[in-house]
Amino acid sequence: MVRILNIIAIAALIGSAIYAYSIKYKTILHAETIAQLKSDIKNEQDKIGTLRADWAHLTRPERVQALSESLLDLQPLALTQIVKADALPDKAPKVDSIGRKLEDLGLLLPTNTPSDASSGGATPSSSPRAKR
Repeated sequence: MVRILNIIAIAALIGSAIYAYSIKYKTILHAETIAQLKSDIKNEQDKIGTLRADWAHLTRPERVQALSESLLDLQPLALTQIVKADALPDKAPKVDSIGRKLEDLGLLLPTNTPSDASSGGATPSSSPRAKR
């Protein structure tokens, strides 16, 4: 009986050692994964910082001013260009050729739907289902 208890104790000891080592190696694996993710996050933050610095460089006012002067043909504002809003001409209405064609064909008029019995459409007794 004592031998059986010794064998069971040894088996339990070996089983617990295997379990402890598996937990240890899983913990090491997760720690390495966390370290890799922290490194990736730091790299991405560095890239974001570089992009922000590039953006700040590209949007400097003196750089934008020099580009606008060299690339755009801008004229200085004359005092005769400034007028009151009521002195501006009225905007002509836009010509909608497709809308005009639909109107000529009569397609812009409201249509009768089958569910609208009061507008002179089909009555419930004249529907194919009601005759069955």
